[in-house]
Parts: sequence; structure tokens; C-alpha cells
Amino acid sequence: MSTTVRKAGLAFAAAALALTGAVYGMTRPASAEVTAQLTASQLVADMGAGWNLGNQLEANANGIPSETAWGNPVITQALINRVKASGFKTIRIPVSYLGNIGAGPGYTVNSAWLNRIAEVVNYAYNQGLYVVVNMHGDGYKSVNGSWLICDAADQTTVKDKYQKVWQQVATKFQSYNDHLVLESMNEEFDGQYGNPTSPCYSNINAYNQIFVDTVRKTGGNNAARWLLIPGWNTNIEYTTGNYGFVLPTDRNRSSSIPSNEQRLMISVHYYDPWDFAGQEDGNITQWGSAAKNPAKKSTWGQEDYMDTTMKKVYDTFVTRGYPVFVGEYGSIDKTTYDSSNNTYRANYAKALVSTAKKYGAATAYWDNGYNGQHGFGLFDRSSLTVTQQGIITAIINAVGSSTPTTPPTTTPTSKPPTSPPTTPPTSAPTSNPGGAGACRVSSTISAWNTGLTSSITITNTGTAAINGWTLTFTLPTGQTIVAGWSATYAPASGAVTATNAGYNGTLAAGGSTTIGYQANHTGNAGAPTGFKLNGTTCS
Repeated sequence: MSTTVRKAGLAFAAAALALTGAVYGMTRPASAEVTAQLTASQLVADMGAGWNLGNQLEANANGIPSETAWGNPVITQALINRVKASGFKTIRIPVSYLGNIGAGPGYTVNSAWLNRIAEVVNYAYNQGLYVVVNMHGDGYKSVNGSWLICDAADQTTVKDKYQKVWQQVATKFQSYNDHLVLESMNEEFDGQYGNPTSPCYSNINAYNQIFVDTVRKTGGNNAARWLLIPGWNTNIEYTTGNYGFVLPTDRNRSSSIPSNEQRLMISVHYYDPWDFAGQEDGNITQWGSAAKNPAKKSTWGQEDYMDTTMKKVYDTFVTRGYPVFVGEYGSIDKTTYDSSNNTYRANYAKALVSTAKKYGAATAYWDNGYNGQHGFGLFDRSSLTVTQQGIITAIINAVGSSTPTTPPTTTPTSKPPTSPPTTPPTSAPTSNPGGAGACRVSSTISAWNTGLTSSITITNTGTAAINGWTLTFTLPTGQTIVAGWSATYAPASGAVTATNAGYNGTLAAGGSTTIGYQANHTGNAGAPTGFKLNGTTCS
């Protein structure tokens, strides 16, 4: 599942709120100062520790962007000052346009919305921070009003609209210096998990090329600024591996850039292992070599996997002069289940930032503004206070406390061992699943116009462990599953069978796991019914 949807937390639950009347003030003039152009390694070092202003300018109500629609307060200069004072040097600002784009052929972006984007950018930019601005929610099928869809039938219209919107945004920021980085899109894919499909990947590559050409042609400092490019779903494996990613050509860049230097960066995200980083249950709450309880630690995705994965971006891109930006990483708060969880969240953040630094990548922690159970928040955006000083300290120390090691500069002569996939593998139940015992199921639905997200918690209330499970249930008429996580689902409608993933197939007596899916609906957003676990009816 795309991280924007799964990490949103309060997002879809609040998406139906009425549009809040945020006031879009006039922007301060952007600095036209031109700074010395930085090389790839200089840029990564100078960007330092990064932080995401998540669930704000990409939030929407009924397809209209609104920074307060998902429960966060209006963004202020004081918030950005607090983030800067905590040691962060880069702020990534996700932005959605959606219903603020007018009709074709001009596709004019609402001027008040563009001004508000620039105003928030200036909160950070005028403080000397790096700012990364991306197009965020316009490419999610689950978002009302989305249009940047790689398997849409009319790609001519999609590409024309994409070009027109970026032309306006790039023109708005053409005088800003190198402290502004533009990012073409976010976690763009067809919504189906598994290997990328060729037609969609070809369109993603085309979007990236349109983005680079459009920004460069607006002139000014855009002709030389660093541009950030993602691959399929901003996924490391699908961007570095042989799955179809093609770097755009940079044929319109300024002649002032030395021919042996790049001005394109590679965007990736890191949330592995998901059962620790984002799965909303209490099963996996510890991470890394310092974990004290093996039962609370994932069977994959530890320090060695992190190193192997980050080395892939080094071997594929950094060695060729393209810096890498881990634009999102982080882990949710599970202290409700394990009081020591924040220690492992800090260890995870420190390891990711250190490993990224080792392999020539900058980083930005994903903060969705939500604190407490299952939240990613580091700050309380209302009180302007720090809520997770331990994680912040770990990040800042990892960026600044050591000199990067020098990774290998030659390609291994033999093929390295195949590492685990970024998404944990799924497996069918064992031939002797250990019986069904007794079970309890609870489900919650967060719905919007034609879509919904369903979260299902399965609890083994029997006296023996269940080794391998299938959960059957019936979807209401008119619902179709479009994406799922923590299980495999088939078929997509009617009577559905969810089969355990490889990491949650064992349910100890009294143990539980949470799975979920997104679905489209035609007016009936009701909950599934008739739950049976390995054939036994659940209460």
C-alpha cells in the first residue's frame, strides 16, 4: 500500500470534514540571490537532517486541498522555527492540487492556493532551510479528484495537465536559489502491489521527462536547480532493479553546469520492515540488534537488510553522480503495546540516517502531525512543542556525529545474494494450520465519496496457537478491493478470502494481528460481514 495512504493515520478518518477556511495570505518576495552551485556530495552534506510537513498541504476535503482537513492546525512561521531550532536543515512539503486545478486547456491553478504554497515555502526558505516541494496526492486512485493516474486511458490529457500545472508551479519559484528543490511526484504507481507493469512504468518515466523539460524551460534559476525524480512507487527495489525505471534526459539545463556534473536527484522512501514501521498492531514493537524480546522483533528488515538496500542506490545512482534523497522514512508510536518502543524507533531512525549518509543520501523523516498511538509525529503542531526528543536527537546525531564511510567504488565481480523484497513475502497457510480454535474480529471503516479504507483486527481467543490462517468474509454489494496490506485478498469482491502474510501467519493464544484494504464503492460503504477464521465463525 502506498505510504501516503497507510501513513496518513487520521487522514481518511477526517477526509469528510468540511473545508476549513484557512486564510491564504500574500507571499513574501522570494530571494533572487544566486548561490554557488553545489556538487552532489556537497548538496547531500548541506541538506543535513530533513523533516516532512506531512498531512497538511496534501490534505483535502472532498477533493479540494485544505491544510486543516486532516486534523492539523494552520501552518505557522512559529512551527517552522521550532523545527529549525531542533536541528533540521531541510523541510519537505508535500502538496496536492486536485480540485484547485481549473479546466483544460489551460488547467489554471487557483492563485490563492499557489500563493499559500509559496507562503509556507517561504517560512522555511527565508530561514535558510532547504525546501523540497513535491506533487503528492494527485496520483492516488483512492483520493477524490486524483488525475495523475498511470493506467488512465487518456494519457494525452493526463500529460498535458501535468505539464501545465508544473509550468505554473515552476514559474512561481523560478527566482528561488538552490535551497529550493522540486520533486516531480510521490509514490506514483497503478495501485497494485507486486512487480511493476510495463505500460504504467513507461508513463511514469514520461511524467518525469515532462517534469524536467517543463521546469528547465521556465528559465531563471530553474535552469540549474536540483530536481528530484522517483521511480515506481518511490520504491528502492523497483527503482534500482531491472523493472523499467529510466532516468530522464536533462537536455535543457543551464550551460553553466559542468558537463561532468548532474542536476537530477533520485527520490526513494524507506519503511522496512513494515510490521515494525507502520503496521498498526502490537505484535512487532522492537527493532535492531539491541532488541531484547525476539518475539517482538521482525524476522527481516534489520541493520544488514537496511545496509544492503541502501547500497543499491549507491551502486545504481550515486556512483554516477546522482545524489539520493530518502524523502520519507519513520515508524509509528507503539508505546501503548510496549513501553520501550520509542527506544527502538530512535534506533531505527538513527540507523537509517547513518546508513543513508554512508551511501551518499540525504533523508527526511515522515511526520504526519499525529502524536500518540500509531502516530509519526515528532512535534505537537498546536502547542509548538517537541513530543519525541529521543528520535530527534538520534536523527541529528546520526547526521552530524561521524564522517561518512567510503563505500566500495567498484562493482562486485559476482552477483550479490538476493535480498528480501521490500514488501514482506506472503505465504499460504501450512498444510496443517494448527486448527482454528476460537476467534474474534473487529473492523473499522473510514469512508469518503467513492472509496473506503477498512482495518480488520483478528484475535485468536482459543487456547492453542494458530499456524497459518485464512479469513473469509463478505463485502457489501458494490464494493471492490483495489489494494490491501498484511494479507493477500481474492477475489476482489463478493466472498473474499484473506490469506496471512509470511510474517503474521502464527497467532499465539490470545494474540492478534491487523490487516486491511482499500476499496471502491458505489454508495454502500458498509463493513464486511460473516467472518470465519480457518472455517470457524468469529465473534
